[in-house]
Amino acid sequence: MKSVKILLVEDNPDDEFLTTRILCKLGYSAIDVVHQGGEALEYLFGEETHNYSTAIPIKKPDVILLDMRMPLINGIEFLEAAHANLKTHEIPVIVISSSKQEKEVNRCIELGAKAFLNKPLDSIEIGRAIVDYCPNHP
Repeated sequence: MKSVKILLVEDNPDDEFLTTRILCKLGYSAIDVVHQGGEALEYLFGEETHNYSTAIPIKKPDVILLDMRMPLINGIEFLEAAHANLKTHEIPVIVISSSKQEKEVNRCIELGAKAFLNKPLDSIEIGRAIVDYCPNHP
């Protein structure tokens, strides 16, 4: 098994199942899953909700797989908060979405996303993205 810690942020149970299945088949076993952008921020920063830019992270995954469309705090809002913090902006974020809107893709890249993959996910594509963008990959 590969020792890369992955945070999957996905609100759709079917997409969560498929993504974790792909990751397990690729040899990844350290996968934490949260279901909303707010939960992802809480995962990173704990109860700190007032100023993400100065919050001290309590958990730092090696890579984040981020769904774009989620209730309450969407992928772009999550990226804005995580990218504003100097201690978390270097965590590679791979956006996974059914959206192909160029404006949305460009905004994610501006906010530090390393890749933007379209659903349904392809195991080769996601595996390559993790290897290419995760500095802790063996």
